Amino acid sequence: MKENTLPPSDRRRWPIWRAITPAAGLFLLAPLIAEYLFGNISIADPFSLPFLAPMYGGGALLIREITRRTKRGWPTIILLGAAYAVVEEGLIDQALFSSNYFGQDFQSLLPIPGLGISAYYALTFLVIHTIWSISIPIALVEALVPSRRTTPWLGNIGLCIVGIVFLLGSTINFLNQLQTQHFLASTPQMLGTIAFILAAIGAAFIVGRRPRPRIDLPILTSWQTGIVAFVASSAFFLLLQIEHWLIIIAGIALFASTMALIAWWSRSKDWGSSHQVALAAGALLTYAWVGFTQTPLINSADMLKFIGNIVFAAGAVLLALIAFSKTRRAALEPGTSNS
Repeated sequence: MKENTLPPSDRRRWPIWRAITPAAGLFLLAPLIAEYLFGNISIADPFSLPFLAPMYGGGALLIREITRRTKRGWPTIILLGAAYAVVEEGLIDQALFSSNYFGQDFQSLLPIPGLGISAYYALTFLVIHTIWSISIPIALVEALVPSRRTTPWLGNIGLCIVGIVFLLGSTINFLNQLQTQHFLASTPQMLGTIAFILAAIGAAFIVGRRPRPRIDLPILTSWQTGIVAFVASSAFFLLLQIEHWLIIIAGIALFASTMALIAWWSRSKDWGSSHQVALAAGALLTYAWVGFTQTPLINSADMLKFIGNIVFAAGAVLLALIAFSKTRRAALEPGTSNS
């Protein structure tokens, strides 16, 4: 059955506010999940959001729009998300190479000789930004607009504006960390970072050029899929409580095996958009409980932090339920594909 999407001629007749609503939603949701739900920034610091949204939201929106314009899918989003993770932590705030980033040493724990980075934090940064900063916000907002889930939300001018906003926001964040932290990565570190970013971007446009044929494959229900996502993502954060090289290996194995399992399930004829949003919802709820364990970089008063954790966790649960409900209703409509 065909996807229930509107042709470009119909999209041009939409009021401008309706056309850009999902884009604006993603622009704001990405930093809210990445920093506020995660507990890295307290609810007492709402003024950080305008500075974070251009970087997080702009990055997520660019990745989503480029992927959908080129008619690619989730493998491309995941790989571009990995590129974004290294752009942020290696080029913009450079925490990947810092031994004193807002008082935290991100370099000396399980160091990789010759690279000047921590294996522990390299894995942590790569996974949390790829999945929670980029992929989950995209999946949830797409679930809220099922008829436009795989179509572009922005025109050429809008995409250019977002690109400029992302560059400006990223530059401001870079200059801020340079002024406050007085740290700049070495030239070899910067070149290595750029090489990784280019490799990830190249891989993103190599994979998924041809859709794989669907096969008869028994899979879990969408609710069961969400539980698997919650358990697997929770296990990843529990592993990070143990600072040992074996945990790095276990974390990589857990992440890789989970991605491989999802890729295999997605080949099933029964795999649909409800499974995708269930994956996002399950992992989102993991971030909700992890947020209670984090200490904000600033404004970390215990009671206010706890109130913020409750507010953002409740918001995450509500968002997950709404996204799942809209996806299930859309799947029941005539002419709508559940893929």
